[in-house]
This record gives sequence, structure tokens and C-alpha cells, in this order.
Amino acid sequence: MDTELTLSETFLKMGISLGVGLLVGMQRERAESRVAGIRTFPLITMLGTVLSLLALRFGGWVIAAGLLSVVALIIVGNIGRVQNGPEAPGVTTEAAMLLMYGVGAYLVPGQELVAVVVAGTVAVLLYLKPQMHAFVRKMGDTDFKAIMQFVLITLVILPILPNQGYGPYNVLNPYKIWLMVVLIVGIRLAGYVAYKFLGARTGSLLSGVLGGLISSTATTVSYARQAREAPESISMAVLVIMVASTVVFVRVLVIIGIVAAPLFLVLVGPLGAMLGAMVLISGSAWLLTRKEQVTVPEQENPSELKPALIFAVVFALVQVGVSLAKDYFGTEGLYAVAFMSGLADMDAITLSTLQMAKEKQLDAGMAWRMILVASMANLVFKGASVAVLGNRRLFVRIAVPFGIALIAGCLILWFWPLQ
Repeated sequence: MDTELTLSETFLKMGISLGVGLLVGMQRERAESRVAGIRTFPLITMLGTVLSLLALRFGGWVIAAGLLSVVALIIVGNIGRVQNGPEAPGVTTEAAMLLMYGVGAYLVPGQELVAVVVAGTVAVLLYLKPQMHAFVRKMGDTDFKAIMQFVLITLVILPILPNQGYGPYNVLNPYKIWLMVVLIVGIRLAGYVAYKFLGARTGSLLSGVLGGLISSTATTVSYARQAREAPESISMAVLVIMVASTVVFVRVLVIIGIVAAPLFLVLVGPLGAMLGAMVLISGSAWLLTRKEQVTVPEQENPSELKPALIFAVVFALVQVGVSLAKDYFGTEGLYAVAFMSGLADMDAITLSTLQMAKEKQLDAGMAWRMILVASMANLVFKGASVAVLGNRRLFVRIAVPFGIALIAGCLILWFWPLQ
């Protein structure tokens, strides 16, 4: 910023500086920090803002000198603690002081919203110390491995992939394909983390939600086997499978909002109607078993590299398949690809369809129909899995709600306008 601020702009930035400093200082005061508290933090933040204002006229060396001064204050303030206390002091408060000085300095040339968000994040991180420490202590080797593998998938592999099209119809873009892998693995990892840290026993409704976030197909298989070994759990298995299948449509709407936000209003109507039908069906099952509890079967790590590679291959094949079907077979071919792709997993066909619709290679009305057909195929596959892996009673119990859901899907396909 090469011009001086007006008087009102200056007071606004100083006021924000005071406010965010007080916010973080209040948290440190409650934590009984011996280094800085409710008065020191706003002073440091406002010091950064004042020196940043001075830098507009005298240059950036003023901010650097102020930073050195804050560091010197921290060192002097800690000398007594080190000499008088037997334990080594932490540096959390000191790091917060330096960051808040930077926030204050940033306020002048930067955006107020960014400064407020950073300060709020600092306050939340400081406040959640016990919960964050407990989270890390509770994390096992498998859980840490899952997070590190997600880091590998996201921060190591993704940036090095070329962002250009290859292959038939120029639809095979390695960067975009792997970006979809990151999105799906991230959603599943969130469900996996929630499953790991909400306890081995949880309510049936939450079990279905977590199962839907991780994998509704895997959840169906797990509970079908569990019901075969323990017939008394059939009612619970029906509820969990239905809730997991319902959450699939929530995931689809979230993916649409992330991947194809401009098309959300077009796609949310019919897919939201299907979600509503699934909610009603699952709600009926929940009313019958709401007081029961269920043990969540062990879930696999969703960020393993091998499943991620398999998903990338499936996603690429679906993209090529949709393009070929559209070119050679027309609408009927698209429906066939959607049905076949949706049998075991909806994510690949959903993402591929959204990408093509976003790039105007596919009509938005056809896009939601393909996604809906894929979801119906997924229900058929899960019903077949229950028939093979579960027992007859479970299959009869799950066939009724699945059948109602399929009828609802057919009605939406038949009566909902294409556009």
C-alpha cells in the first residue's frame, strides 16, 4: 500500500486490531498464561498495526524492528520462568504473540476479514488444547497412517500431475482425475475419523450416517454378515443400511456443491426429492428401533493408496465410457453406462457426469437422470448383496424399503421435467 489511509480507515483498522488482540488475550488469561494475557496481546497486536502504518511512510524496516522488539520482550519475559521453574516452558503463548503481531501488521495493507479469521483460528486452537491433545493420544498407528496417506495423495501426488487432457475425446486429465480421488477420499476419511473417535458403540442412526460417509456398500455387506451371524440384530441392520443408503444422496449433493456449484439449483430438485423419499423411509425404520444400540463393524482405512488408484482407474474408464456411449449410442447408452457404473459405487459416475455437465459436454437434465439411475443401480446391488451374504429374513425386510425407494426413483425419472 503506497498511500496513507484516511482517518476513518485508520481507526477502523486499529479497532479491529484491538478486538482480535483482546479475543486471543482473553483465552490466554483464562489459561493462566504467565507470559501474556488480556492486556499484553492487544498491546502487541496494536503495536503491529501502528508500525505497519508507520511503514507506509518510513519503509518496511519499521515492521522488522518491531518484530525484533517483540522477540526480545518474549526472551526477557521467559528468563525468570526458566530460572525459577524446574520444567521446560512451552512456547505456545510466545508463538501466538508473534503471530498476533503479524496479524496487527497485516491489517494495514491487507484485508480485515483475513485478519479476523486468522485471529479467530488462533483463539480456537488455543482453547481446544485439551481436546487436541486427547485426539492425538487416542490416535493409533493405523489412524496416523490413514492421515499420512491422505497427505501423500493430496500434497505429494496431486501437485505433480499434468493438468491437460489425454486419450479418447481428450477426457483423461490426470490432475482432474486425481483431484476427484482427493475429494472422495477426503469425505470418506472424515467419516472414518468420526467413526474412530466416537467410540466402538454408538447409536444406530449415527452408525448409518458414518457408514454412508465411508461406504454405504461396505456398510451393507458388513451388517448383512452381522445379521446372518446374529439374527436378533436384523431390525437394526435394516435401519443402518437404510440410513447409510440415505446419506449417499447427502454426499451427492455435497459433491455437486463442490464440483459443479453453478448446476446445483438445477440438480438439487430431483435429487433432493429422492433424498426426501429416502429420509421418510429411513425415518419409519428409525421409529421402530430408535432405542436400540449397535456395535459398529470395523472399518477399513479409506486413504490406502491401492483403493485410491483403483478409484482413479474406474473414474477414468467411466469418463471414457460416458463419452463413447454419448457418441455411439445416444441417451440409451448413457443410461446403460450409469446403471453399470452405479452397481458397486456411485462416486465415479457422479463425478464424471458432473464434470461433463460443468464443461457443457452433457445436458444438466441428463446429468441428474444419470446420477439417479446410478443410485437406483446401487440399491439393486446392495439388495443383491444382502440376499447373498445375509439371511432370508433380512432380505425380505430390506427388499420392502429398497423397493419403495426404487419406485420413488422411477416416478421422479418419469414425471420430473428434463430441464
